[in-house]
Amino acid sequence: MILPRYHVAASLIPGAGKGLFLDETVAAGCLITAPDDIRKVYKWDEVLAQPNAQELLGATVRWFEDRYTITPEWPDECYINHSFAPCGLWHLGFVFALADLPAGTEITVDYRHLLAPGQEEDFHDVATGDRIVGYTWNESLATSTAQLHALLNRGSLP
Repeated sequence: MILPRYHVAASLIPGAGKGLFLDETVAAGCLITAPDDIRKVYKWDEVLAQPNAQELLGATVRWFEDRYTITPEWPDECYINHSFAPCGLWHLGFVFALADLPAGTEITVDYRHLLAPGQEEDFHDVATGDRIVGYTWNESLATSTAQLHALLNRGSLP
């Protein structure tokens, strides 16, 4: 579920298609998205065993350890695009604002948290040209936890 008011429109990121944009200000540390309808999670080998696995990879998201969701119907959360310098922090399926975000901000997260370990996106980061390769679970959890801890300790949460 997306908590602040928002809209989906053409992304400001070249080649990204559509993006998710805020219609209201969101303070640093506040939630932007939270899971609300996870019906099934799959182990990575179960994802790869799907008859149309290659088609589904773009709709596959890691939630924890080696468990993933497959959401081919593309809810609006799927319009959150990638950045190595994101404005949103993906942590265990929640997206937190990394700074005070004004209305009109396009929400981005680091896709390395959502990918399987070693899984590579079929596109590169627009700003750096670098490959986007999934973190291991330990790397993802350690990185996002440290970022969330730093965010919470800034004292900016309401």
